[in-house]
Amino acid sequence: MSFIVLSDTSGNIPKRLLEQYKIPVIPLSYYMDGVEYTCTDVEAFDGESYFRAMKAGKVVKTSQVGPQNFAEFFEPWLKQGRDIIFISMAGGISGTCNSAQIAADMLLENYPGRRIAVIDTKGAALGEGFVALKAAELRDENLGFTEAVARLERLSERMCNVFTVDDLMFLRRGGRLSNLSAVVGTVLNIKPLLKGDETGHIVAFAKLRGRKKAIEALAERYDALVERPELQRVGIVHAGCKEDADTLAALIQKNKAPKELLVVGYEPVTGSHVGPGTLALFFEGRDDVRTAIDNVKSTQDRLKTAISSVRTAFSGKEK
Repeated sequence: MSFIVLSDTSGNIPKRLLEQYKIPVIPLSYYMDGVEYTCTDVEAFDGESYFRAMKAGKVVKTSQVGPQNFAEFFEPWLKQGRDIIFISMAGGISGTCNSAQIAADMLLENYPGRRIAVIDTKGAALGEGFVALKAAELRDENLGFTEAVARLERLSERMCNVFTVDDLMFLRRGGRLSNLSAVVGTVLNIKPLLKGDETGHIVAFAKLRGRKKAIEALAERYDALVERPELQRVGIVHAGCKEDADTLAALIQKNKAPKELLVVGYEPVTGSHVGPGTLALFFEGRDDVRTAIDNVKSTQDRLKTAISSVRTAFSGKEK
């Protein structure tokens, strides 16, 4: 093997695949009632109870892994004379990637003959995890370190991370939406579509009336932007909404069935930030998959009209 592939648990890779592909991961922590927890087996995790508790008001806090923790995670492999490719969640949504890079820079001063590449996948959940699995495949093909890094960076740019959330109030609490937008969404059953942009930041690109239309829109985006589905693994991740995940899976299989479709629940750390009812889709798409113009003008126009109506109504009440 030309290098070791490492990642973190936000990649949402089931334990059975981590073992099959030989990918050690560093666990991310979350806290409930002041108690620290980690999750290294997402398929054994009771996501239904976890997200039900969150929906009922249970507060979950998270913390990023510090540089020293990463240094302790990386160093044993360097001592064995191995180079490292670390697959990280998006730097645009977490400081974890930066912590890993700081640790790498510190360690390489003591291991000048070794190499560490920190890959910012510009995604999370399986948008990160699929890059890690690809890295393991390249490792097993004995691809050189430099070429593997280039391919993984390229894959990260082409990896579509798109999702919808059930409760806009979770996004508001995280600073994603204004109070007015959250109120309008709740009252009018508006469901946003969000994606990871070219920098890894989460941006809204459409808002639809109703959950069913939001799920259909995810499938439509897949049909429009997927590249060579018959050769790739596609992923669906859900936060306690397995029935919706199954509905989306059926739509994905309908027109452009992938080689493999992986459906799993969100691991608790990333899941705590997107909230209960989140439904996400991950696949490799066109070169412009992160910047593609979305044909949602009519939907946005309807939303603007709805917001205007609410503002008028609120204004009338204040008078």
